[in-house]
Amino acid sequence: MTSRFRANLHTAIVRASVSSPRLPTVACSVFATLGWLAGCDSKPIITGAPSDGASGAGATSDAGASGQAGAQPEPLFEGGITVLQRAVLSSDAGAEFQQQASVSVDFGHEPVARGTLRIQLESPCYPFEGWKTQRTTPGHFWPDACDAFDRLFLISLDGEDGGVERGGTPGIELARAITPFGGPLAFEVDVTDVVNGLPGEHTLRIEIPTYSDPEGKVSGSAGSWLVSANVQLVPGPPPRDVLAVVPLAFSAQTVATPEPFELRVPEGATSARLEYRATGHGQGVGARPDCIGPAEEFCHRTHVLSLDGTELGTLDPWRVDCDQLCTLTVNDSGNGIEQYCLENPCGAIQSVRAPRANWCPGSVTPPFVLENQELAEPGTHQLSLAMNRVAEGGSWLVSATFFAFR
Repeated sequence: MTSRFRANLHTAIVRASVSSPRLPTVACSVFATLGWLAGCDSKPIITGAPSDGASGAGATSDAGASGQAGAQPEPLFEGGITVLQRAVLSSDAGAEFQQQASVSVDFGHEPVARGTLRIQLESPCYPFEGWKTQRTTPGHFWPDACDAFDRLFLISLDGEDGGVERGGTPGIELARAITPFGGPLAFEVDVTDVVNGLPGEHTLRIEIPTYSDPEGKVSGSAGSWLVSANVQLVPGPPPRDVLAVVPLAFSAQTVATPEPFELRVPEGATSARLEYRATGHGQGVGARPDCIGPAEEFCHRTHVLSLDGTELGTLDPWRVDCDQLCTLTVNDSGNGIEQYCLENPCGAIQSVRAPRANWCPGSVTPPFVLENQELAEPGTHQLSLAMNRVAEGGSWLVSATFFAFR
């Protein structure tokens, strides 16, 4: 029996962006010709060398002032517990947080009426006025610390070091976004059921696979992002009696029909929820005819989830609202791109607006939520995924998290 499913949208603040994984450098000139990449087909306005007061490599504008000796960053959140304050996720192999940051978080042992994870992302690329005080290597188009591209932005709980990009297991995915093309992003995640189902101490992991352009032509030579995270817990009766929270999958799938995932439903469950996230990425040899561009991220696929051979739902992971994340704005700062998308300052306008495989630059990708009664039947089951196809060189990053309730 196939049930209806719904998409549970997270709140995303206006200057938001959704990320994509790294594209090989060799693809830059090809994709630039087709108009799909940001930095490749738009060159910033450079008015001269940095001022005498410019900081060293990796410095940022006011958004990164917390990295300066003696500086006391202003609080970004009201209330709650801030577990990360402008942590610099850098492409530099010697940085404290190279592409990911891990931090301890304690949910306590008392039930909560609501739990909220608040995230703020800042980019050294924007606002453009900040370029005047940033380090820019002579001959480069972009400030060194600026990552001008859209990147995957993964937030998970527990799991192994390394993250998805390095073959690790990030654990329970709490949220997935794509960074803007070199811009800020802020959003909130409802983690009430996670907090009530998994009390105590955990590791919060945040991953942005940021990369650099050593020549500074399509992005900065030491690309980085600044991430802040805050957990707000409201004590009170829980809205649901959570019996279990179980990660079933969190990995990149390169074949249309991967191996099934094992699902164990505990005794005492009376209802259940499955959160499924999926975004398409990578190259796209032979991607057409379901694709509007030369990569899997521009391919319109169908995903079918089944439990023990019985279909749970047919999903349509395709976003057609990306054009809403491009408010055309004239840049009169003397630095950066002359006309840009306010929500994606460093992105090529055509690329920002294009539909994609369930993500848009500068936004959160909400999960598909399935609540079939079959999911609440105690015992061991097989959860299967079938996609109609995956292009050679492409992949789908999928995660599935199971919630059981008494």
